[in-house]
Amino acid sequence: MAAIIIVGAQWGDEGKGKATDILGGKVDYVVKPNGGNNAGHTVVVGGEKYELKLLPAGVLSENATPVLGNGVVVNLEALFEEIDGLEARGANASRLRISSNAHLVTPYHQTLDRVQERFLGKRAIGTTGRGIGPTYADKVARVGIRVQDLFDESILRQKIESALDVKNQMLVKMYNRKAIEVDAIMDYFMGYAERVKPMVIDAERTLNDALAQGHHILMEGGQATMLDVDHGTYPFVTSSNPTAGGACVGSGIGPTQITGVLGIVKAYTTRVGAGPFPTELFDKWGDYLQEVGGEVGVNTGRKRRCGWYDAVIARYAARVNGFTDYFLTKLDVLTGIGEIPICVAYDVDGVRHDEMPLTQSEFHHAEPIFETMPAWDEDITGCREFSDLPQRAQDYVLRLEELSGAPMSYIGVGPGRDQTIVRNDIMER
Repeated sequence: MAAIIIVGAQWGDEGKGKATDILGGKVDYVVKPNGGNNAGHTVVVGGEKYELKLLPAGVLSENATPVLGNGVVVNLEALFEEIDGLEARGANASRLRISSNAHLVTPYHQTLDRVQERFLGKRAIGTTGRGIGPTYADKVARVGIRVQDLFDESILRQKIESALDVKNQMLVKMYNRKAIEVDAIMDYFMGYAERVKPMVIDAERTLNDALAQGHHILMEGGQATMLDVDHGTYPFVTSSNPTAGGACVGSGIGPTQITGVLGIVKAYTTRVGAGPFPTELFDKWGDYLQEVGGEVGVNTGRKRRCGWYDAVIARYAARVNGFTDYFLTKLDVLTGIGEIPICVAYDVDGVRHDEMPLTQSEFHHAEPIFETMPAWDEDITGCREFSDLPQRAQDYVLRLEELSGAPMSYIGVGPGRDQTIVRNDIMER
C-alpha cells in the first residue's frame, strides 16, 4: 500500500502533470484533492500534448481510476467539455469518479468573480475569473451547493434561492448588473444531473477501502505551496490549501496513511498573476526562460513571470509540506546559458534572511542574494541516468538538493514521459 501526495513547491506550473502521469501508471487511483478548472496540467504522451484543466492528470493513465475529491470545486460545463475533448482524441475518461461532497461552481460564482476583480482595479489579485474563489467562499460560509444536491431538486432550489437572495443584492446594487434568475440556475444544473450521476461516489470510503486492500493512491495537488491560502503569499493566493495537509482534507485520507510527499520544483522559478516574486527577471534572461521554457499558462494563456531558482522558497515548501523527495523539472531549459544564478537568501533592508521573512511586507521588499554556477552546453534531453548528465549539470542538481531540504529523486530533461531520470523511485520503498 502506498499513498503519495504530489505538491507544487513554487507558485504552480512546475510540471505536476508530468510527475502525476509518470507515477500514475503505477497506482490504482489518482486523486485531485483541491482546486478547480483554474489549475491546469500539460502532459505529453507518445508525442501528443494534452492540456488538462479540471481533470486529474491520471485520467491519461491506462489502469488508474481518476477521482475528483471532496476538496475540488467542480464546474460541470468545463468538466464535460474537457471529457468530450479528450474522448474525441481517443482518450478514455469513463473511469472518472467524483466525490458526492465536492462543491459546484455556479454561473453566479463566475459572474461575481469577474465583476469583483474588475472592481478592485489596481488592487486586483489576478484570479482566472472562473468563479473558484467565490465558490470556496460559499463553501466556508455554508451556503454552497454540493454534487449530491443535484439529485434532490427541492433541496437544490432552496439552496439556489438562498444564495441568490444575497448575491442578487450585490450584483444589482453594488455592481449595477442584472439579477440572476433561480430558474436559469436550476435549468443549468438539471442539464448535467443525469450525465454526472454515474460518476458520483462516496470517495472518502472508496479511497480508504482501497488502501486497506493494499492498493496504491496518488494525490495530485493543484496550484502550489506559495499559492496556499494559509501558507502562501497572501492575499495573492488561491482559495484552497494545495499543500500536503490540504490533500488529506480534500481527499478524506488521513495523514497517518501517507507514505510519501513529492515536491515538484522547476529548475528556475515562474509565477502567473500578481504578487511578490523576489527572483523575477526583467531582462533578456527572463524573456529567454519564458520562450525556451514555453512559459504560458495552460488555462489562461497568460505569459508566466520568470526568475532564477529560489532556494529560500524551496526550503520553506519542504518544511510546510514535509517533502520526502523532489521532482526537478525543466533542467534542459538551462542548457547553454553560461552562468546560472541561484537565490540562496534574501536581503531585506540590509538584513540577511536565510529563511522566509516573517511578514508579507518584508517578503515584498526582499532582494535575492545569489550564488552562481556554470551551466553546461551539452544536449541533455537524451540522458536517462544521473551519470549521463554533464558534470556541470550534476553539480547544479546536487547544489539545489543541498539547498532545498529534500533529495532530488526525479529529474526532468524534456517534456516527454520518458525524458526523466529516476534516482530513487518513491513508489518502490
